[in-house]
Amino acid sequence: MAAVGLLPWLSGRDPALTLLRARSAEQAPTPEALAAIRADLGLDAGPGGLLGDWLTGLLRGDLGVSWVSGGDVRAAVVSGLGVSGTLMGAALAVALAVGALLAAPALLRGRPTGGTSGAVLAAVPEFLLALVLLLTVGVWLGWLPTSGWAGPSHLVLPAVALGVPAGALLGRLVADALPAVFEERWVEAWRGAGIGRWRITGAALRRAMPALAAQFGMVAVGLTGGAVAVETVFAVPGIGRTALGAATSQDLPLLQGCVLALLALGLLAGAAAALVRRRLLGPALREAGLALPTPRPHRIHLAVPVALALVLLGVVGWGLLRDPYAVDVAARLAGPSRAHPLGADALGRDVLARLGHGAAATVGTAAAVTATGWLIALLLGFVPGVATGFSDVANALPPVLTGMLVAAVTGPGSGAAALAVTLVSWPPLAAHAAALVQEIRASRFLSAQRAIGAGPLWVWTRHVLPSVAGPVARHAVLRLPGVALALASLGFLGLGARPPSPEWGLLLDESADYVERAPVPALAPAVALALLAALAVCLSSLGTTRRPGPRSPGSVLAPMKVLHRALPSAPPPVSLLSPAPPGSLSGRPPVSPPVRRSGSVAARERSADPLPRR
Repeated sequence: MAAVGLLPWLSGRDPALTLLRARSAEQAPTPEALAAIRADLGLDAGPGGLLGDWLTGLLRGDLGVSWVSGGDVRAAVVSGLGVSGTLMGAALAVALAVGALLAAPALLRGRPTGGTSGAVLAAVPEFLLALVLLLTVGVWLGWLPTSGWAGPSHLVLPAVALGVPAGALLGRLVADALPAVFEERWVEAWRGAGIGRWRITGAALRRAMPALAAQFGMVAVGLTGGAVAVETVFAVPGIGRTALGAATSQDLPLLQGCVLALLALGLLAGAAAALVRRRLLGPALREAGLALPTPRPHRIHLAVPVALALVLLGVVGWGLLRDPYAVDVAARLAGPSRAHPLGADALGRDVLARLGHGAAATVGTAAAVTATGWLIALLLGFVPGVATGFSDVANALPPVLTGMLVAAVTGPGSGAAALAVTLVSWPPLAAHAAALVQEIRASRFLSAQRAIGAGPLWVWTRHVLPSVAGPVARHAVLRLPGVALALASLGFLGLGARPPSPEWGLLLDESADYVERAPVPALAPAVALALLAALAVCLSSLGTTRRPGPRSPGSVLAPMKVLHRALPSAPPPVSLLSPAPPGSLSGRPPVSPPVRRSGSVAARERSADPLPRR
């Protein structure tokens, strides 16, 4: 709240100069004119006075006046909220329908099915899906309008683009959690008592819901971030598009009102999810601290991510051998040819070259962001209480809102996008590090080290830190494609890299203007981003399916190594405009469900056990 109120003071640009240019571009920015505007806005009162005046106006319901249009900010926010609320309601209905379709096989068969397709749909960014729907359904088929907000038909494509990724995530969460519920002992007891299948299925669904209610709330919060991109693609006059326009034009009073409205929507969604979870659990289960079922990950063959990585590396390597800034006027918007394998853009630049160099820049920035998040996670992981508090705050803020706030302070650019993604990418890593630290602190190995006289510095530097840094680094590497997609999303919205940079999100934004005339050059960045999203899904699935291996005899670090392999390497991927991946809010590792063995199997295991049992 304080950061939003201090945006005019935190901004790297002079608000008086911005307002003067908005009111009269011909007027010279003389010191006298700028001083008069500062006095009128109250900017000369300092940060304390500025924040106090803004909070006082907020309590009265006064959000100020737009610096660009001169209109009332409250009226613009209320109008945008009405449009965005309608869009989010329709998107939520689409999400529930998609989630029900994906979870239906798990309800009927009791085992996860279709997890890969659901994971891919959940990982596809909203802006990419919106562009595909706009091109195929709106432009090529002409079934639905592609822009504006004039009737129910204008609501269909934006609601589908916003609701399908959220619904895929909801369906995958339910489908992955139900098999663990069906393996619990009460289900077998109910079946033995002759209770019907549908009644057991309903009880199992209700049993899984408390564990997933918080994730449902995070999905609803993610709709606020995804609405910005979808409203921009389809030119919907909602609160997200208004906030993005205010951020790019430095209209800080309007941006303050829009950000507060989006945060209020997110907080209401989170509070509603917490209330639903509390009602589902009831007082008895809340006091008992019932262990809730943990979703089971899906296995993906190693050949799939290897093939995707080879395709991307081949395209990037081929493009790096070409000049991304060479202009061939005669080849403007040309299709694929020997000279330009993927065609040329509107200026005649080679699309393949720009894809290759853009990938190098994007992945390099993503690597720097990931390394920074890893360092932050290591620092905060040794203070679990602080890490959890900061993680909750960061998870409540979608990346696109962070990008808009950072752009308002520093201006749009690749550095601002990197800072924004860094601010929201470290919470899952910090939660993982905090879980590792808590487990290692409680292990008998450290007690033995202290008993033989090892000092705290020796224990932390030689045992605890290496044991935490390795697994968290592997987790961070698995999240690298998702970070690159987040940077591309901000670039697409105009909050990241600036022209003539070949960054992938910026390439997709530039190519959207000529997609009807030159579809191949325009869709090349979209295909590359889709492959990157699929690679993120595969890497996350590989990270979550690794199982503990056998303990190495004679190794003093074996207990911790087994523990590290048992901890999750990466959460399931989600939409990049959403606040945080599922499972990142808790600093605890997942608990595997108990495995039941028949009597004959247990007897064979006891007979094969070389150690006598007392």
